[in-house]
Amino acid sequence: MSMAMWRDVLVPFLGTALGAACVFGMRGGLSEALSKALAGFAAGVMTAASVWSLLLPAIEQSGALGTWAFLPAAAGFWAGVLFLMGLEKLTPRLRAAGERPSRRARGEALLALAVTIHNLPEGMAVGVACAALLQGMPGVTAAGALSLALGIAIQNVPEGAIISMPLRAGGMGRSRAFLFGALSGAVEPLGALLTIWLSGLIAPMMPHLLGFAAGAMLYVVARELLPEAGEGAGCSAALFSLGFTLMMALDVALSA
Repeated sequence: MSMAMWRDVLVPFLGTALGAACVFGMRGGLSEALSKALAGFAAGVMTAASVWSLLLPAIEQSGALGTWAFLPAAAGFWAGVLFLMGLEKLTPRLRAAGERPSRRARGEALLALAVTIHNLPEGMAVGVACAALLQGMPGVTAAGALSLALGIAIQNVPEGAIISMPLRAGGMGRSRAFLFGALSGAVEPLGALLTIWLSGLIAPMMPHLLGFAAGAMLYVVARELLPEAGEGAGCSAALFSLGFTLMMALDVALSA
């Protein structure tokens, strides 16, 4: 692997660690408004990354299918959605003896779980882009792989903060809260490296895998981030739009 690919593999994890490091400058608890704003921004970035860096290249790679070029991406997309739905159902929910936990505590735990779960397909998405580049697949460029990695890293900054800061606010030490936040992104380089290692075997499945990563990312957006962002602060919608526009501009500018 080239140094550029190692950079692309590690950049998303560094984004998570950077966000988790916000806990060292934290004073007091994480406000509801800030939590919603971070969720809105992350949702916008993830949505744009799913479209420009995953779904559109998947459809372009299936161009030989003509009007059915969308089919591999759509099949992979639904596989990603169903995969996360299944994992969510298999994961134990927060429950006390005969008591439901507070909505906020439950939401924070589910968001932390969702971030960790979907980070694996995100890492695989970067790995798929790098593997497709190694295979010379159409529609994937070095700039596109970099823009995907940077987009995921940008989205990971608020995610790392969303995990570590509530843990700190709940009484956990700063270093431990940072560690938990950063570790939620450790699966990304592992997923990327595994995908690149298997690139020779999965090359024919590239459009499906790109769609899979997009489905997993958008499931998290719809299931966790948008409901969190939409319940209060009016700025969340603006930050969603800002995140979407930023990722769209980044992807187009780096691919030009």
